[in-house]
Amino acid sequence: MAKGFSGGCLCGAVRFECTAEPQSVLHCHCIDCRKSSGTGHGTHVAVPREAFSVSGDVTTYERAADSGNIVSRRFCPVCGSPVYSTTSGMPDHVFPIASALDDPDFLEPEMIVYARRAPWWDYMDPSLPALPGDFENGEE
Repeated sequence: MAKGFSGGCLCGAVRFECTAEPQSVLHCHCIDCRKSSGTGHGTHVAVPREAFSVSGDVTTYERAADSGNIVSRRFCPVCGSPVYSTTSGMPDHVFPIASALDDPDFLEPEMIVYARRAPWWDYMDPSLPALPGDFENGEE
């Protein structure tokens, strides 16, 4: 994986940079990720909070996840593009949305979570490990 990357929203009002290598990359089919991404899943990149910086204003939407942790989704108030999220369960991490990266081709997804909630038409790499439920709660 590459060390350091950048990204931003569709209109360019929000930009971010990360100086660290991604710690993990996963596809999530939970209902919140599907609805916030506008497609069948969200792809999230976990990075250390201290290596992540943002320029521009973001709007925040907070909601409790199945785990009870509060997920704060940040998006551009101008164009509405999702940009990154944080969770109270992992306060030292930030999760940029893979689709917001300037060059997402270096990413190597490692896992699929909430696989049982995937719509049939959202094809995933069958070689990736897939957890049927919530990886934090051990849902089967």
